[in-house]
Amino acid sequence: MAYTRGNLAVKEKTAERGHQSQRYRETTKVVTKRAPLPVKEKLLYLATIMFCVTVMGALLLQNANLYNIKRQIFNLNAEIQTMQVEVKEMSVQKEKLEEKIPEEAAKLGYVLPAENEFHIQVPFGLKASGSAE
Repeated sequence: MAYTRGNLAVKEKTAERGHQSQRYRETTKVVTKRAPLPVKEKLLYLATIMFCVTVMGALLLQNANLYNIKRQIFNLNAEIQTMQVEVKEMSVQKEKLEEKIPEEAAKLGYVLPAENEFHIQVPFGLKASGSAE
């Protein structure tokens, strides 16, 4: 028997503890509490997110502007092509009308002048600018 605090009548509990530890096992779970983020770190994250959003917005606007410019160029090229077709059609009409000029002039009584002949006709009622009255 062991001597426990001056009393020999006390039984040893080591044997009892051995049997109880076999019956159940005492487990403990360690719980760690997460500390909240500091304010400076939160502001850093917020600034990083705002910077990324700003850059993406700028890129989006730039791409939108480029798209508008490309669309305008495409529209102008289409207009240029239609104008070129119209110019070709008008030049064909001009050539046809130029071919009809001598016929119409002959109908109205106009005659082609001879190469050596030079004639000026002054309409009746007009006075010469150098005459004195």
